[in-house]
Amino acid sequence: MTHRFRQIAFAGLVIVVAAGAAALALIWAPDRSVAELSARWAPPPSTFIRVGDHTLHLRDEGPRYSLPPIVLLHGTSASLHTWDGWVDSLIPTRRVVRFDLPGFGLTGPAPDDDYRIITYAKLVVAVLDTLRIPRAILAGNSLGGEIAARVSSLAPDRVAALGLVDPAGFPIDYVSIPIGFKLARDPVAAPLLKHVLPRHIVRSSVENVYGDPTRVTDALVDRYFELTLREGNRAALPIRFAQESNGADTAFFSAITAPTLILWGDKDRLIPPDHSARWLRAVKGSTLVRYPQLGHVPHEEGPAETLRDVRKFLAR
Repeated sequence: MTHRFRQIAFAGLVIVVAAGAAALALIWAPDRSVAELSARWAPPPSTFIRVGDHTLHLRDEGPRYSLPPIVLLHGTSASLHTWDGWVDSLIPTRRVVRFDLPGFGLTGPAPDDDYRIITYAKLVVAVLDTLRIPRAILAGNSLGGEIAARVSSLAPDRVAALGLVDPAGFPIDYVSIPIGFKLARDPVAAPLLKHVLPRHIVRSSVENVYGDPTRVTDALVDRYFELTLREGNRAALPIRFAQESNGADTAFFSAITAPTLILWGDKDRLIPPDHSARWLRAVKGSTLVRYPQLGHVPHEEGPAETLRDVRKFLAR
């Protein structure tokens, strides 16, 4: 009886171990090299340019007219691809530059682990210098919006106009944080995420920033999932979160003089829509447009409707 019990117990243990190994295999996600990812995510017109200590994944498209180019800055855990819906419509008539910020996309982590807003802003100015762009229209979403605003105060002569899309910058009482962000802020979970990444966490995180989660496609999840695996990105995210100022420095907003368009999704659960009014008050002469059905990334979720308002702004 004892021998039989041991046999059953051992068989059960084998099943449990096998099931655990199978489950781990499903979520095991080692880092991927830039070379592995570039074939899918960096075909032409993508290039990699050296700016300071960074090798940036960048796209520079459209005609070189005398009009100021448009420079697009993405948000946390996104990439230059988030602007595809805008860029496809803009480049027949405008020069558009976009790049993966350090810590994200194919650019990957900053060599010095410096992800402060002022450091990002100085990098944007350095990109303009490298591309010999004297003045540009800057547009940014979330983190990218805060960076664009900081550039406008850091180098006002370089900014012809601003487009702020659900920008960060003021102290935030989060309504709903994507689960991927929560785990990256957790000192226990963050180290594990360097090696495992359940795909459903990525899907849930993307759905969280959409006003209508049904718009999140498998192809969109593929993009966020695979670019998160770029070597070093998962290790960089907790470091960036640790360096967040969360609205510690908002005084410079009132010094912005560039014509400014503010776009906001009313279903933004990450940065509440009432922040739009704060920006409107802070930036003198700014214009606000809100979208009842869109979330935190309205440029990605509703490119056609948001771009209509961008075109009206550019025409002025």
